[in-house]
This record gives sequence, structure tokens and C-alpha cells, in this order.
Amino acid sequence: MKAVVMREKQLRIEQLAPPRPGAGEVLVKTLACGICGSDLHMFHHCEKVLANFKRSNIPIAFDDRQDVVFGHEFCGEILDHGPGSDKRFKVGTRVCSLPFVIDAQAFHHIGYSNRYPGGYGEQMVLAEPMLLAVPGDLPADLAALTEPLTVAAHAVNRARLDGSEVPVVIGCGPIGLALIAILKSRGIGPVVAADFSPARRALAERMGADVVVDPAQQSPYTSWLQVAAPAGYDINGPMALLGLGLQPKPCVVFECVGVPGLIQQVIQHAPPRSRLIVVGVCMESDRIEPLIAIGKEMNVHFSFGYTHEEFAETLHALADGKLDGAPMITARVTLEGVNDAFATLAQPDQHAKIMITYP
Repeated sequence: MKAVVMREKQLRIEQLAPPRPGAGEVLVKTLACGICGSDLHMFHHCEKVLANFKRSNIPIAFDDRQDVVFGHEFCGEILDHGPGSDKRFKVGTRVCSLPFVIDAQAFHHIGYSNRYPGGYGEQMVLAEPMLLAVPGDLPADLAALTEPLTVAAHAVNRARLDGSEVPVVIGCGPIGLALIAILKSRGIGPVVAADFSPARRALAERMGADVVVDPAQQSPYTSWLQVAAPAGYDINGPMALLGLGLQPKPCVVFECVGVPGLIQQVIQHAPPRSRLIVVGVCMESDRIEPLIAIGKEMNVHFSFGYTHEEFAETLHALADGKLDGAPMITARVTLEGVNDAFATLAQPDQHAKIMITYP
């Protein structure tokens, strides 16, 4: 099969032996696969990422001296079943899957594994228990958005919203856009979104953000005040700090950038008793000032991954039309275009999600 292989810090198109499904596994033909920001991080900072995973006991590991085929946001079509499979999905069924293969001995993350190639290749082996049939006529490239949208759905679930909140989304890259889509699909809002990039602000509007802010021109918390707080509410005043007098709607901030200093920036400028959900993956050490967070009684949650139930709910929301992820896809490429796509995505104001499609 043809695949884009990471080797010696380069991406190369290679002909590889087709993978073989083992017990309880299926062989699929890849139909579409998204290029994830995590793939870019892994490509440019592989050794550091893997070392941090090991330190934090996150079971994602591979030998970066051997070939790796990225791709964990995918849709495929079943070609064959491995021995001992229950064959509940027949050959020809279009499927999405949580990108995990788990047994008593090991955990493998498809696309970040020497053993299980991801969707940057023409074929993949997937674990039968992780499969979900793609409902109806949902296009393969939209079905492949299930994984990043579920990351956002899990973050929203971590926030435990009751519908009274006014969320602030900091950063309108793919995950920020996915968060806007999830929030709007659940009737949460108005949603304030902030990004320095004009192109990403335009995408945030297309995804349904009600207030879109250029942080270079205005603080997103000023915009939040305008739609969430009663007249005269002073975000920095003692009445606000002590929770006295007329109160604003609750503020929930989703940090989707992942650069040092942003968590502290939210703690510093968000209103008292805000909830901060950290979704952006910062690759560096960071610092916060706990005194400010304590004084403002901030709640800080970190969000990672998702559950099988959340994955299924997101896929069906896409199929039912309750969730529209289509504006996230800003370009489509073949395997031959992956190298250029990585270079393009290094300039974050040009694209959101670039999708690999197959004939």
C-alpha cells in the first residue's frame, strides 16, 4: 500500500506491505483522514513529546527510529476481518473508530505506533470493539471530523455547563472551532471567540460564534462583559470579587492555544469565579500565580481525550445535522500533498483542517 511515512524527521511517500488484521481486528481502506495539530507537534518535536508522555504515564509510545504512519482522524471502509472476529460489521461498511487498540498486554494509539499505521496510509487495521458504523450518507471527510469534534465535546462535558453560561473560546484553530460548533449545537451562548488571525475569526463566525474579537484591538473579557454582565458591573471591583450585588452570567473560558503564559493570562483577566478549561496542549513548562487564582476562586480543569459514548454521540450528531463541522475543512489533499500541507499548517492563519482524501 502507499503511505506517507515519518522517517528521520522527514515525511516520505513509500510503498509498504499491507497490514494484516489479527484476532478481533478488521482491515479497512482509508477514505479520508484529517491532519491534526498533534501530528505537527509530533513531527517537529517527537522526542520531547514522547518523553513527556512517558513522564506523565500517558501510554502513547513508539520507536521514532522506525517508520511511523500518522493519522488518527479517519473514516474507512471494511475490506476484511481478522481471525476470531465477530463480523458484526460486514465488508463494505463505512466505519469510524476510536484510534486505540487495547489488550491485556499493551495499548496502541493508531497513527502513533510502529505496529498500527494510521490514516496517512491507504489501509489500516482497527480494533473491532472500537468501530462505529457511519450513519446514512454522511460524507467520509465529514465523518473523519468525529475525532477532533469529540475532543471538543469532551472538553464541554468537563465544563459541566447548565446553559446559563457565556463561554469564551480563546484561539480559533481546529479545536477552538470545534468547541464553537459543539457549544452552538447544544444551545449554549452567546459564544465569544478570540483570535489574532482574521481568517480564523472569519471561520469562527461561520461556525456560529456570536461575538468575534481581535485580542489586539479589544480584550475578549470586555466583549464578555457586554453580553454577560449587568450595567455597572466592574470586573475588577470588590463587589465582583466578593460576589455581592447584581451578578453576571457565569464565565467559562476554553483555552485552545497551548502556549506558555496563556493560563496565567486567563487567571489574571477573567472575572472572579470563572471556570477555565485547558484544551490547548502546551509543550513547554509554564508558570501561574496561585494567589490570583485563589483570590478569584477560579476553577481550572484540564481536558484530554474522550469516551466511547462521546465519540458515538458526536458521529451521530454529524449525521443528524445537529452538528455542522463542514466549515472546518479548508483544504483537501492527496497523499502527494501531505508534505506541502504540513508546511502550510505551520502558518496557522491560512487553514484550519486539511483533509487527506483518497480516490
